[in-house]
Amino acid sequence: MDIREKIQKVGVVGCGTMGSGITQVCAQSGYETIVSEANEELLKKGIGSIESFLNKGIERGKITQQEKESTLAHIKGVTDLGYFSECDLVIEAASEDLNLKKRILADLDRICPEHAILGTNTSNLCIMELAATTKRPEKVLGIHFMNPVPLMRLVELVRSIATRGDILAMVKEFTKSLGKDYIIASDTPGFIVNRLNSPFMLNAIRMFEAGIGSIEDIDKAATLALNHPMGPFTLMDFSGLDMMYSSVKQRYEELPIPEFMPPPLLKRMVHADRFGRKTGKGWYEYNEKGEKIGSLKLGDLG
Repeated sequence: MDIREKIQKVGVVGCGTMGSGITQVCAQSGYETIVSEANEELLKKGIGSIESFLNKGIERGKITQQEKESTLAHIKGVTDLGYFSECDLVIEAASEDLNLKKRILADLDRICPEHAILGTNTSNLCIMELAATTKRPEKVLGIHFMNPVPLMRLVELVRSIATRGDILAMVKEFTKSLGKDYIIASDTPGFIVNRLNSPFMLNAIRMFEAGIGSIEDIDKAATLALNHPMGPFTLMDFSGLDMMYSSVKQRYEELPIPEFMPPPLLKRMVHADRFGRKTGKGWYEYNEKGEKIGSLKLGDLG
């Protein structure tokens, strides 16, 4: 199968952390890529983050100036979903809000051509429930990229009970054309990756609450003893505690097992607007350059 004959133009809904990364890897792989945002300010910020990432790649000798220019030339930023009417594949990368994703997929179903595949980058939500908002549930599946998208090789493909086999096969080939590898997960809470990772991170919070170790030492144990690229607290700050809390709550509602129960401290961190790097405070505190300058201590909890 020559996937580039089947999929020529890709759409991405959302140009935040995940959406901008998905847009970048699609454009870098030579796909004409349309990315949408709610307004021009968010769109400019998202495309700016892509350019910044590419500039760092040039500094590190990973890409050339010509490759950067080619990537940006393959990207078209819009604020109107109507531009997706020519896309063969659209991936929504909005925040983990079930009703928001349902509205987006319903709009895409109305706008996109009949043959178009609709993907959702959800890390947690029920694919079948999302697909049911469209008239093409057989062409809807989960296409869950890992964060940061340009650096992480894995894509988790999630097939609902309605997804056709040939659609899954096409998306497998598309994934490989991006230089990524894939796994196939069933449509269950957390799929594979977060079914493994969420209990690990939630247990790290419980260990900190119990005074077993400091945030820094728990992170150091994960990186130096378990060989993880970053510790659980650093990862939570990077991904956003607000997003994590929302996902964990939804997962626990559908599958109420103890390891998915969000610790009380996570809820309080979110209500204190300690979302992580994006707010300058999470488990760690950050300066304007995004460098760690301190961390939460047990004595700070009151």
